[in-house]
Amino acid sequence: MPKGWRRLVVALSLSLAIALLLRSQWTQGLAPLLLRTVTLGLVGVSVFGLFEVRPKRLPPWLARWVLQVVGVGLAMPLTTVTIYVLSTGAGAPPFWQDRDRMLGFMMLTFLSILLAPWTALAALLRQKEAFARHQALAFELERSELERQALDARLHLLQGQVAPHFLFNTLANVQALVDAGSPRASAVMRSLVAYLRAAVPLLDEPSATLRRELELVQAYLELMQMRMPDRLQYDLRVDESALALRCPPTTLLTLVENAVRHGIDPSEEGGRIEIEVRRQGDRCLIRVCDTGVGLQEKAHGLGTGLSTLRERLRLLFGGEAQLTVAAQAPRGVCAELRFPARAEGSG
Repeated sequence: MPKGWRRLVVALSLSLAIALLLRSQWTQGLAPLLLRTVTLGLVGVSVFGLFEVRPKRLPPWLARWVLQVVGVGLAMPLTTVTIYVLSTGAGAPPFWQDRDRMLGFMMLTFLSILLAPWTALAALLRQKEAFARHQALAFELERSELERQALDARLHLLQGQVAPHFLFNTLANVQALVDAGSPRASAVMRSLVAYLRAAVPLLDEPSATLRRELELVQAYLELMQMRMPDRLQYDLRVDESALALRCPPTTLLTLVENAVRHGIDPSEEGGRIEIEVRRQGDRCLIRVCDTGVGLQEKAHGLGTGLSTLRERLRLLFGGEAQLTVAAQAPRGVCAELRFPARAEGSG
C-alpha cells in the first residue's frame, strides 16, 4: 500500500475510534461527531504531509520532524475552533456560550491534541525504520552486485591464466615433434588445430558441461598419444547421467593434462591414465589416476594448473567442491574431484 494511503487509513481509523469513544457523551448524534473527527484526521494528515516537503529549506536549528509534530499539534485546536465557528447557525450564540457545545469542543480539542502529535511521531519513527531497512537492503544489494562483479573479474583472470597454460604446453609438444623431424608432426598439427578450435571458445564461458569436457579430453589425449604412442595409454569410464552436469571450463582437461605433464611425460617407460566420471546423488565425482613417476619425484609440486583449478572451484562452488591429490601404489598419482551436480540450465 502506498505511503499516502496508509496514512489516510490510520487517520480515518483513529477518527472512528475517537467518535465511538465520545459517542456516549455526545448529545448531537453520531453523524455530526464522526464528521468532526474525520475532518480533524484529514487536516492532521494534510499538515503532516505538507511540512514533509515544505518549505524545501529549513533553518539549521529546526529539524523537519519537529516542524511536522508541532504543526500537527497546533492544527488540531485551530481546526476544532474553525469547525465550531462554521457550524454555529445564524443568530445562534457563540459555541463557548453553549454549555453542551463547549463541552464537546473541549473533549475534541483535548483528545486531538493528546493523540495527533503522538500519532505523527509514531509515523515518523516507522518512516525512519522503513528508510533504514530500505537503505540496508540497497546496501546489501549493492554489496552483492560488487561481490558478483569481483567474482566475475577474478574468474576471467584465472581463465585467462588457463588459456596460455594449455596453449603453450600443447604447442611445445608440437615443437618437439618438428625439431625431431617426426613424420607425425603434420598429423599432430591438424589435430592441434581441431583441438584448439573446440577448446578456445570455452575459455570465455563461466561454465561448461562434462560432455564438452570429455570431447576436449579425448582430443587432447589423441594429440598426446600421437606424440608418444608407445608410452601413453588411457581408459575412459563415463556415467551417461553425468554428461549434462556443469563444471568450470577445462576442469577435466586440467586434471588430465596434469597427469600427462607431471606423471607420464617424465617417465621413461610412460604409463596409463584412467579417467572416471560419474554421478553420486547430488554430487559429481571425477577421478583421474596415472601410473607415472608419482608425487615424490616432482621437484616443483603440481604446477599452476591445479592451483588455478582449486581457485576457480572455490569461486564457483565455495566450500562445496573438494579436490584431493594423493600418491597411489605402486606408483603414480590419483586426483579426485567432487562438486555439486548441477545440470545445464539450472540455477
